[in-house]
Amino acid sequence: MNRRDFLKTSAMGATLAAASREAAALAQEQRLRVGLIGCGWYGKCDLCRLIQVAPVEVVSLCDVDRRMLEEAAELTAARQRSRKKPRLYGDYRAMLKEKDLDLVIIGTPDHWHALPMIAAVEAGADVYVQKPISVDVVEGQAMVAAARKHGRVVQVGTQRRSTPHLMEARDTIIKPGLLGQIGLVEIYCYYHMRSRATPPVSKPPDFFDYEMWTGPAPLRPYDAPPDHTGVPLPHRRWWRAFMEYGNGIMGDMCIHMLDMVRWMLDLGWPKRISSAGGILVEKNARANIPDTQSAIFDFGDLQVVWQHRSWGDPPDPKYPWGATFYGDKGTLKASVHSYDFVPTGKGKPIHRDVMLELDQYPEDQTEKDLEKHAAPANRQHMRNFLQAIASRGRPVADIEQGHISSACCILANISLKLGRSLTWDATRQQVIGDEEANKLLRRPYRSPWVHPEPTA
Repeated sequence: MNRRDFLKTSAMGATLAAASREAAALAQEQRLRVGLIGCGWYGKCDLCRLIQVAPVEVVSLCDVDRRMLEEAAELTAARQRSRKKPRLYGDYRAMLKEKDLDLVIIGTPDHWHALPMIAAVEAGADVYVQKPISVDVVEGQAMVAAARKHGRVVQVGTQRRSTPHLMEARDTIIKPGLLGQIGLVEIYCYYHMRSRATPPVSKPPDFFDYEMWTGPAPLRPYDAPPDHTGVPLPHRRWWRAFMEYGNGIMGDMCIHMLDMVRWMLDLGWPKRISSAGGILVEKNARANIPDTQSAIFDFGDLQVVWQHRSWGDPPDPKYPWGATFYGDKGTLKASVHSYDFVPTGKGKPIHRDVMLELDQYPEDQTEKDLEKHAAPANRQHMRNFLQAIASRGRPVADIEQGHISSACCILANISLKLGRSLTWDATRQQVIGDEEANKLLRRPYRSPWVHPEPTA
């Protein structure tokens, strides 16, 4: 089935088209003023998808890299309807002090999600924050509390919840019970995404504020590899190789698939979490995140099992990053690119591919570093966000859902570090009977930054 035929015959296509019109109308009526904190890869991707679906006015951009900031300003002026260049800031606090933004997108590295998000809702803005929402569990608790206290809408960038072909798989295969009883879901990533580099220590360039970029994280030696211009910069994805700034591939990639499974199966917190692994193969790299890790998220009658390897080949080349749902009536494989349902017995298999929407959004074909397969999901995620802003309701990836998925991955890393399973009390947000584990729910902050607290 080609794209045009599918849109003509699918209720999903009609729903998305209606959502697009509604989101644009709402944004036009409200004339939302937008700011972006973090003008790198996904910050710009998210901002451009928002501009595609709604006539917003981007008035402020913030980044600690002046060169990247200026590039983002040029791109924004070329894309938005007014053709105006936004105001530019090197410190998000100065940007938010203006208190003239309706919507803030946070596209920073993981260690810089919590403080700007909390400051943005305190300044009266609704927020779109990238995943994982936090680098420790208490940060996430504080972010949820701040969103509720200030009555702000916060959408998390777990856009699998807005991926059209995955929405179809949930609604036409899982919900009607075509899989039968589901007892096991395997989630996995076999991308070779862990850096193998060992660059020398150097000096930060004069256009990059390394002190501010590091913020509350430990101040590591400046040892980033050069980018395409020959300048060493840690925010060109080098930071993902270090636990100081995030939670490894578990926090980067598992969260997407775990969140997708939770959404598809309507799951809350797991009862127990256990994890094992480490740096087992790629021992000579500078990176300190695990190259091999497995985890079990125990939901009682359902087990969700994660595995990643940053080396070797994937078991199924068509699904190097995805989820496999095992039911007693069939099996469903799902990824960002497609899904495949294979029923038990003589039933007919079902296959769907991602809809790229390149004819509707031709600028996607030339946008630098854009994940074309993710663009439709990002657009729909922004539409859902705008609808929630208009209704003052909860978006599909509300901050609380983002907190659950983020915290589960953090807890898996704590389990790996301690070498034992953790039993989780979802009400008290504590590990049961394990004070050593509970102390690890909060990371120390580098002075003068102060760790946020979950206050009502």
